[in-house]
Amino acid sequence: MSTYTQILYQLVFTTKDRKNTMTEVGQERLYRFIWGLVENKKCHLYRINGTEDHLHIVTHIHPMIAPALLIKDIKLACSDLIKEEKLFPCFNGWQDGYGAFTYSISAKDNLIDYVKNQKEHHKKFSLREEYIALLKEHGIEFDEKYLF
Repeated sequence: MSTYTQILYQLVFTTKDRKNTMTEVGQERLYRFIWGLVENKKCHLYRINGTEDHLHIVTHIHPMIAPALLIKDIKLACSDLIKEEKLFPCFNGWQDGYGAFTYSISAKDNLIDYVKNQKEHHKKFSLREEYIALLKEHGIEFDEKYLF
């Protein structure tokens, strides 16, 4: 029997100490790099976007890839790229941890639109507010003192 899956993920992770170090000038280059990296791992990337302090990735992850390993590989490879190409001069790495949220395929279009409009969204809501809302929406228990 072959393996068939349809698990839509929204992956969220932040810069170290949530500093606004990913300036708009280098974001497109970073996003294209991540797109290629994810596709090379046989995952399908639907959308990537973010702000100066965090990223959102909407993807279907290949069944042989663990989300934690994919995010680790993205963070390591991006850190190297940022350093080599001097994309973000004040970038000091990624925050430990990440959020990985799953969605029904029927939510795909709304999720893609949500990620596409991150810059507009964050004119109204902080990263903290957004992240707590995601945790609550997905029924994930958390202690606020460990979030940020």
